Amino acid sequence: MGELAAGLGEAFRLLLSGDAEVYAIAGRTLLISAAATALSLAIGCPAGLALARGRFRGRTLLLSFVHAGMGMPPVVVGLVLWLLITRSGPLGGLGLAYTPTAMIAAQFLIATPLVIGFTAASVQALPPLLPDLLATLGAGRLRSLWLLLREARLGMLAAVMAGFGAVVSEVGAAMTVGGNLRGSTRVLTTAIVTATGRGDLSQAAALGIILLALAFTVTFLLTRLQQRRTD
Repeated sequence: MGELAAGLGEAFRLLLSGDAEVYAIAGRTLLISAAATALSLAIGCPAGLALARGRFRGRTLLLSFVHAGMGMPPVVVGLVLWLLITRSGPLGGLGLAYTPTAMIAAQFLIATPLVIGFTAASVQALPPLLPDLLATLGAGRLRSLWLLLREARLGMLAAVMAGFGAVVSEVGAAMTVGGNLRGSTRVLTTAIVTATGRGDLSQAAALGIILLALAFTVTFLLTRLQQRRTD
């Protein structure tokens, strides 16, 4: 308890003192996780809609892969991506290793199955005859897709929260492909690991409290938006 109390005091001290490094790490954490979540939404929402409403051979198998991917260990994702982008890998010429871009890519791979799975479940929960009703009312294909996604917005906002929550808190993939380089790829989770490794538990607790506060703030704003939609 003493370390937690010291960590809380250290967190307030770091924030109130305007510690440049802490603010840079927190900002980098938010930027990387937000970018990965946005990309996962751009890919995952249409894919989830297609899996929910489509009727084609192999659909159940694809959904099974998606559901398995929802529980994929982040460190495994990081390892696979690292093997692709390392200098001897097929994408080694792109120079992505130990860069924020590699971290965004890893977090994108972690978040996308969650977004697809939540979107598909939300759309499947809609009345089965809703697409036919929309077509009868004169809605075109794109308009119908937009209305379906709008009706499933509560579940899709849950997908955003799940995706962001998964990537902002993960450490294995970020450490593997980013390398935890100070001033470049160090984020809150990897900074916590570094502080713990050198025995600076107060600093680690402070960074952990800042990470929790960041995750809670984003989740709270999304929850308010979600609940406002139900009024």
